Amino acid sequence: MVNIDDIPIQYLPTLIKAMPKAELHIHIEGSLEPELIFQLARRNGIALPYSNVGDLRAAYAFSDLQSFLDVYYACASVLQQEQDFYDMAWSYLTRAAAEHVVHAEIFFDPQTHTQRGVAMGAIVFGLSRACQDAHERLGVDAQLILCFLRHLSEESAMETLEQALPFREHFIGVGLDSSELGNPPEKFAKVFARCKAFGLHRVAHAGEEGPSSYVSKALDILEVERIDHGVNAIHDPDLMKRLVRERIPITVCPLSNVKLRVFPSLDAHNLVQMLNMGVCVTLNSDDPAYFGGYINDNYLQTVETLKLSSRQVFVLARNSFEASFVSAKQREIWLKDLEYCFENFRPETESKS
Repeated sequence: MVNIDDIPIQYLPTLIKAMPKAELHIHIEGSLEPELIFQLARRNGIALPYSNVGDLRAAYAFSDLQSFLDVYYACASVLQQEQDFYDMAWSYLTRAAAEHVVHAEIFFDPQTHTQRGVAMGAIVFGLSRACQDAHERLGVDAQLILCFLRHLSEESAMETLEQALPFREHFIGVGLDSSELGNPPEKFAKVFARCKAFGLHRVAHAGEEGPSSYVSKALDILEVERIDHGVNAIHDPDLMKRLVRERIPITVCPLSNVKLRVFPSLDAHNLVQMLNMGVCVTLNSDDPAYFGGYINDNYLQTVETLKLSSRQVFVLARNSFEASFVSAKQREIWLKDLEYCFENFRPETESKS
């Protein structure tokens, strides 16, 4: 067997691509690649403000979260019918399978679509069918998390929840996303309390562009089980101790953080600092079609830039399963698969000899 700590850094790219992993922070609308956007626009007769794929990609020079959201919502307008949502999710899931993602907890934003007159059933059934097909045909376990848009009112979120409840069996939890600034967690206290009463898992974006206090409020007021992004928590020593003590996971998205100027560059990211402090950090892609990388890209670029060790890569992957909303039995199976992958890894040069 190979000692997990002894794998040379030059072999980590091969190992990263091969190891089983979970992705816990992926916005399915953010996986909509330009080619599929134009395909769906043609299918549905939607006129886009971009002339071609290259023109659209050129618009991905974001200055902050809001500049990204403006493009994100414009592109989501091509999603009109159930098959569109299926095609979008299937495209992501086939890529996830190729990158050895064995479990994905997928965010979706129904308000982005229902405000345009798209039926809740079309959204949920399209995404759910893709998840079922991925399980049967790709061996990928995928679950849905319904997210509320925090720049809209809590009344709108409550209405969205009521519209979604008839489809309760198709999603496992709720989240909170969109622009943080000016939209603190307490704005959604009532709707999250209602979600808890229905037994839904609860997560929330906090501490990305918002302050560390938003992380604390998401935990105390919304009673979330996991924090999405959470990188600004590091500015509050007591909060950091709490994250470690209570083993509260955070879903970090390095390439997204750089693309949206949360950090000026990847080498300035605080992921290693949080990891070394004992925080349950996980690595994810966020909106990969817009931010230049799916989950393996996030691992590979982070390893190369921050000089992560094989042990740190193992811990990140292990954390992804620990933080997943799955049964203890299933978690144990994936953790054993991960350990086997590392302990039986053979560098390319050795396997060729």
